Amino acid sequence: MIRVVLADDHRLIRQAIDGMLRDIPDIQIVAHAENAEHAVAAVREQEPDVVLMDLQMPGMGGVEAIRRLYRSHPKVGVIALTVYQSGPYPAHALRAGAKGYVHKGADRDELIEAIRSVYLGRRYICHEVARHVALNSLDGTGESPFDHLTPREFEVLMRILNGQRGTSIAKDLCLSPKTVSTYRSRIFERLGVRNDAQLTRIAIDYGLLEAKSDEH
Repeated sequence: MIRVVLADDHRLIRQAIDGMLRDIPDIQIVAHAENAEHAVAAVREQEPDVVLMDLQMPGMGGVEAIRRLYRSHPKVGVIALTVYQSGPYPAHALRAGAKGYVHKGADRDELIEAIRSVYLGRRYICHEVARHVALNSLDGTGESPFDHLTPREFEVLMRILNGQRGTSIAKDLCLSPKTVSTYRSRIFERLGVRNDAQLTRIAIDYGLLEAKSDEH
């Protein structure tokens, strides 16, 4: 039996995935987690074989949770389950320690295949993602400037783009405000930007953010 922890901040998504997998004889959902902190705690308590991890959740965030689980529970296979099928997300999730990457638009058969593959120790990248992301970018050799960020820098970056202040980022990631400020400066330097406006522009250009529409 493959024991699975399901982490997503949307209850309806958790319930839908649970329902999809309920009648699969070799897969059992042993815990639901509504954020990354609860996911890490559930892994400690339940000792699952696989974790389905949403990347964008309040608090710690999925990439940081993957990084922590890879360090504390390296035998647990984490699958990033997300709406992001292009850009730097796959590379950063895999670098953080994820064994799989599945788009939320994947069908049930593909999700089951991913769970079984990761359980057997194989890496799994869903078909939708494979069509949008060149394989060399997963090894850090792609052309995206975000590929040069570490998983922790990428986590801080996403929180900056989501409008979080430094003190809030520091609290969520258990860092000092000074350390967050250092990460911010390093991110700006690596990306070749000087201010938030330039950061937002490059994030839009590479698909991390959607451009705001002026249409009403």
